[in-house]
Amino acid sequence: MTDPASASRRTQNRSSSPAPTLDSTDDARLREIDRALEAARADVERRLSDVRRADGGAGQDAMDRDIAVHRLVSRQTVLRRFTRDLCLGKIVPADGGEELYIGRTGLVSPEGKRLLVDWRAPAAEPFFGATHEDPTGLAMRRRFLWQLGHVVDFWDEVFDPQLPTDSRALDEHSAFIRSLGGSRSPRMRDVLGTIQADQDRIIRAASRDALVVDGGPGTGKTVAALHRAAYLLYADARVSRTGGGVLFLGPNDRYLSYVDDVLPSLGEDSVRIATLRRLVAEGADASAEPDPRVAAIKGRTEWEQTIAAIVREYERVPDEPTVVATSWADIDIEPDEWAEAFEAADDGTPHNEARETVWNELLDLVTAKVTEMPPHLARRELEHHTGLREMFDAVWPMLSPAGLVAALWTSPSLIAGHAAWLPDDDAERIRRTDGTAWTLADLPLLDAARDLIGDPAATERRLAHARALTAERERIETVVEYLHDADEDGEGTSLMLDASDMQERLIDPGALPTLPTDALAGPFAHVIVDEAQELSPAEWRMLIRRCPSKSFTVVGDRAQARHGFTETWQERLTSLGIARSTLAELTINYRTPAEIMAEAAPVIRAALPDANVPTSVRETGRPVLHARAGDLAGILERWLGEHDEGVACVIGSADVPPLPRVTALTPPEAKGLEFDLVVLVDPDSFGDGVTGAVDRYVAMTRATSDLVILTS
Repeated sequence: MTDPASASRRTQNRSSSPAPTLDSTDDARLREIDRALEAARADVERRLSDVRRADGGAGQDAMDRDIAVHRLVSRQTVLRRFTRDLCLGKIVPADGGEELYIGRTGLVSPEGKRLLVDWRAPAAEPFFGATHEDPTGLAMRRRFLWQLGHVVDFWDEVFDPQLPTDSRALDEHSAFIRSLGGSRSPRMRDVLGTIQADQDRIIRAASRDALVVDGGPGTGKTVAALHRAAYLLYADARVSRTGGGVLFLGPNDRYLSYVDDVLPSLGEDSVRIATLRRLVAEGADASAEPDPRVAAIKGRTEWEQTIAAIVREYERVPDEPTVVATSWADIDIEPDEWAEAFEAADDGTPHNEARETVWNELLDLVTAKVTEMPPHLARRELEHHTGLREMFDAVWPMLSPAGLVAALWTSPSLIAGHAAWLPDDDAERIRRTDGTAWTLADLPLLDAARDLIGDPAATERRLAHARALTAERERIETVVEYLHDADEDGEGTSLMLDASDMQERLIDPGALPTLPTDALAGPFAHVIVDEAQELSPAEWRMLIRRCPSKSFTVVGDRAQARHGFTETWQERLTSLGIARSTLAELTINYRTPAEIMAEAAPVIRAALPDANVPTSVRETGRPVLHARAGDLAGILERWLGEHDEGVACVIGSADVPPLPRVTALTPPEAKGLEFDLVVLVDPDSFGDGVTGAVDRYVAMTRATSDLVILTS
């Protein structure tokens, strides 16, 4: 591998070079792309208009129409957003084959000539994966740097020693290093054109099992994860929109806002992006758990079995026969008949959703005992029998998931009776007077309870929808019978209505209650988890419920786990039931300058000697500055005056003046983000032990250019 410091110096020496002149071949291809783009935009808009005007029908036809619209809109977004800068660069095969131009999307001319190869296609892989150690059949690679639709620079990476080189023929990291010198903004930069070989191997890895992406700060873990989502939706039929899709989970809302634009720029807007908060209705108002010990207790997976045991106690077969007084006789229902009705509930069906199945089975059993009147009349009376319904509600009640979890925190007897695995002092520690004062640590338990019980409101809406659908079918059936009677020769409208599915097509979906939908409930074909080192076992269970195939991309850094991470990734995942996983390590820091890493590395290694501290690939020549806390306002104002672009962040407890392009965050809030300038205030106040060391390390490594450390 090329020496990182050497690559950095060579790149910096070119920073004042004049804009390059494209050769005639490239210039001609870019003009062709311009013309083809106009035609492609017109074609997509025409097809989209046709699909939207067409009758979507119902069922699979409607779904197919929606998928077609979604795909066309995604392509339209990319074609409208970019011009000739769709082109990332080109590759030249060593065997003299066709030069291929690589693009954000594939593009052909109106005459059928291939102009751009989609970056996710197999033919484009060498553009990202070639290195001097393994050129993958390339003689040369050229990368373009675009600004406002114009090529302002390019890099030629020559792999064939027989080819002539010039000052632009640098190493495989040069384009990326050069791009890192630019100022940051509140959103993640577009880096598709400079994806590195180690990142590309992660992006294109198989998706069947779990892939762990372990890397320190600035190694491009998040970049690789986001591009992997777009790649899998394009290349993996199992993961595509029709196959289940992708869920991308980030640590907080600020982080999601930061990465929000990456996937649309790649032509993908079907990826569901969320935080753990967004997976549970109560998450919006949940506060942080103030006691780390309580958070650890609630993070255990045993709570799932505890909740299941409590739910089973609410499914009680009566010990004695029950009597239903009807208009024709008193009917005895024996305990074994109740038990038989209970057995109608399928294993795995949530408690509330199983109620209707058990109720209908009970009605069938009781109706079968009636001999005094016709069965359909008997069942009709039993179905509306207040006494029987009250008996049923007592032995199989509608439950509230939130109510059950709240009761756990306020009822010592409930804990004592169903959580024998919990020591008495821990049981006392988790008690609180307001059971519904939700914290983030409660969310996995609420999710487990909702999975086991079902949402009462959603269950009622489904039942209302089913009742309305039955009524609509009966109404249509009555109309059809009337038309049959009125149709003397039997060859008119009534005959048409006898055709298969015709009556179903007459149902007006708008007349039915809306069915509940939860776009984040899954199941998803693949889940990508960023900052995964922070997840508790119970939080992992939330994700496995949404991805039963256990096809995960697990992105994290054990050295950035605030509460410690002593085992290996494989040991952690195996304990969670994810038995098959592979590990990909990223060891090159593309973001943080070497001068900053030289001070950050000892901070984390003092607490975690085996921390995976990456090697910085670039230098700025500017050391870390140390000053007094009272200098904060002057430092920020001076930096803003010297920099027309870029963003700064103050991390630590301080009164930050309201200034443009300046943000104040805590270390956990800053995780995953990057800033041109970071001002670290009183880092010793972050605490002792692993948590304090991790917070200091995370804060220091958010800087892409300058770091200032202030002490009192």
